[in-house]
Amino acid sequence: MSTSLLYHALNIVGYRYRSTEYVGKEIVFTIEQDPSTLRCPCCGSRSVSKRGATWRRFLAPCWAFKRVVIRLAVHRVECRACKVVRQVKIGFADANRRYIRQFERCVLDLSGHMTIQDVANHYAVSWDVVKKIQERYLKRKFARPRLKGLRKIAIDEIYVGKKRKFLTIVLDLETGAVVFIGEGKGVDALEPFWKRLKSAKKRIEAVAIDMSRAYIKAVTTNLPRAVLVFDHFHVIKLFNEKLTDLRRTLYRELTDLQKEVLKGVRWLLLKNPENLDEKGNERERLEEALRLNQPLACAYYLKEDLRQIWSQPDKNTAKTVLNDWIRRAEASGVGMLKKFAKTLASYRSGILAYYDYRISTGPLEATNNKIKTLQRQAYGFRDSEFFTLKIYAIHLATYALVG
Repeated sequence: MSTSLLYHALNIVGYRYRSTEYVGKEIVFTIEQDPSTLRCPCCGSRSVSKRGATWRRFLAPCWAFKRVVIRLAVHRVECRACKVVRQVKIGFADANRRYIRQFERCVLDLSGHMTIQDVANHYAVSWDVVKKIQERYLKRKFARPRLKGLRKIAIDEIYVGKKRKFLTIVLDLETGAVVFIGEGKGVDALEPFWKRLKSAKKRIEAVAIDMSRAYIKAVTTNLPRAVLVFDHFHVIKLFNEKLTDLRRTLYRELTDLQKEVLKGVRWLLLKNPENLDEKGNERERLEEALRLNQPLACAYYLKEDLRQIWSQPDKNTAKTVLNDWIRRAEASGVGMLKKFAKTLASYRSGILAYYDYRISTGPLEATNNKIKTLQRQAYGFRDSEFFTLKIYAIHLATYALVG
């Protein structure tokens, strides 16, 4: 060990190496402060007199699986300029910290690859020490997410457990970063976000949402110039739910023999045709069930045609396909299809707006899955504020999530 190594390896400047001790599994380096660097912590004056010292120990990054400790006599000085007696500032550690800054940087680096408990075990410290280091870093970087360049957003809610129930998430669709997290769901959860947008004078061009009337009203009221884009995933999901209800209703009206044929085809109805398993005779079973019931067959084939609305070359063609779908659904004579056709007709502009802004809540759904993975790997979060900060930083996790 040398004074030069203190600087290059641990970024400790203005201190001199004195000795090394090996105590059990610890390596203890004793250092001392260069007298020429002593300053008054209040006014910065060099005109000071020593008034005793206190020995302190600081954790440093491990070397060769050994715990490293920096031992230093921290001086108290009397300032001749401002007449106060104070302990000098420590150049390599923050106030009230028992570890050097290099240790904090190493903990943050490992936190991107390991759980909090794994990092704590590696450095032989408590779980709370690692958690506090992470929390301070996240507060510095994400306590107030930046809204710079915010133009296209997606809004949705996620269920996070019995304690907090729901969180409303707003995602920047261009950067993938979470820009707002609201407690609960619905219009009230978004109020702080609208206020911040107004104060920041940001103009949102497009918003991707599901067909929730509450979200529609909130967006049109607070962002009157923004284009509403109804997410196609939610449209298909809503139709699948109606299709499941139709199958359940028709099932009750069948004979025992017909029920045997229709039994177990629920998931086959929801599958895309290209995903049907040929080896498991899924296609044959589905076709037999559709031959048995004409309303169910009509609804199924219209479901496949519904997907085509979002795969057209331009908006005018998509409008023609949508209008044709609505006409066929209304003429089918099936109550469920007629009601759904009416729903699509009322949301026509938001569905076709996809061709003006090709956005969806898909990236937000992926972020919600990351949040669930984060919760599962961490076995939940007791600290709500810490959990919120972790969500704000979740877009930085590219291949692994740790809690």
